[in-house]
Amino acid sequence: MDPTIVDREAQPYVALRGKIAMNEIAEFARRTPDLFGWLAARTIDPVGEVFFKYDVVDMEHGLVLEIGVPVEERQHGEGEIVAGVLPAGRYASVTHIGHPDKLVDATRDLLAWGAEQGLVWDSDGDKWGCRLEVYKSDVDEDMDNWETELLFRLRG
Repeated sequence: MDPTIVDREAQPYVALRGKIAMNEIAEFARRTPDLFGWLAARTIDPVGEVFFKYDVVDMEHGLVLEIGVPVEERQHGEGEIVAGVLPAGRYASVTHIGHPDKLVDATRDLLAWGAEQGLVWDSDGDKWGCRLEVYKSDVDEDMDNWETELLFRLRG
């Protein structure tokens, strides 16, 4: 693991939002075509990779999760589709290559690294300002070699 601190610009995005249990993430991810159908119906092209944005990570009561894509301009969501802006700022980042099931370990390692560095996360208990898993690999690629970038926003 080789984490770094990166500065990111604000980025408009659209996403499918849901409150789910941890064991429902894979099922929720299968709804990604719904997001792309919404974009296609409005002739909006994504300008980056698909990501999961964790807004609330509460293992006991459920996750508030978005499956999103960056877009060129701010949009207006409707129904389950939300529109927003990923906040600018400093993020702790690490790239994980391996099966997505191993992201729990990579996340734990990144959080431990941040604690060792004295970093302060942009979070308030279970609620996060911006916590992303950016999927850089195509869905048809070997899942044991998937490339995922974790980006957790720092406070301040």
